[in-house]
Amino acid sequence: MSSRDGDVTDERAPQPGAPATPGPALLADEPVDAAILESELVYEGRVWDVRSDTVAYGDGQIVRQYVDHPGAAAVVAVDEDGRVLLIQQYRHPIRLRDWEIPAGLLDIAGESPLETARRELAEEADLVAFSWEPLVSIFTTPGGNDEIVHLFLARDLMPADDVHARTDEEADIRLEWVPLADAVAGIFAGRLRNGILTVGVLAAAERLRGAKESSGA
Repeated sequence: MSSRDGDVTDERAPQPGAPATPGPALLADEPVDAAILESELVYEGRVWDVRSDTVAYGDGQIVRQYVDHPGAAAVVAVDEDGRVLLIQQYRHPIRLRDWEIPAGLLDIAGESPLETARRELAEEADLVAFSWEPLVSIFTTPGGNDEIVHLFLARDLMPADDVHARTDEEADIRLEWVPLADAVAGIFAGRLRNGILTVGVLAAAERLRGAKESSGA
């Protein structure tokens, strides 16, 4: 993963202790060390770039253009009543004010995904959380960009000391606390289609269901 402000650990690499070759019952994404013969910066953007790589693959070469993305962190904030925090804001590429969860770019050098998640929860929802758990990490569009998003479950929520000023699409951001089961229902009904929200809400619902069963509640 590239960073404009300094080195960032590539969390897509195999994790320590992971088996080199998964067995039949254990599937895992497989790293490929394909030689990049040429890499061209096609477009340098304000937030992300577009690159064109010529790659040695198999017995030949392939050329692929993709968005070079810094990555992001996202937060599934669940309160003591089992409600999840959703935010709504305008997204120009899809021409919708879609429902999302708080999220932001990994664009500050030295800031971990968890620190980014904490910052985004404060900036977008004026909240702090005292309980944090990693949920999942996902590639959003592996055929078109290298973005990885790290999702966290945040609980034990309190109002932040400061209220943040918001501009552009965030100026008219809307916050809504929704029962987790209603958010799950909205996903399967096709009313909530944001990918990061979908993964985060379903992962949190499964995590909390498992915790409830293991506690015997």
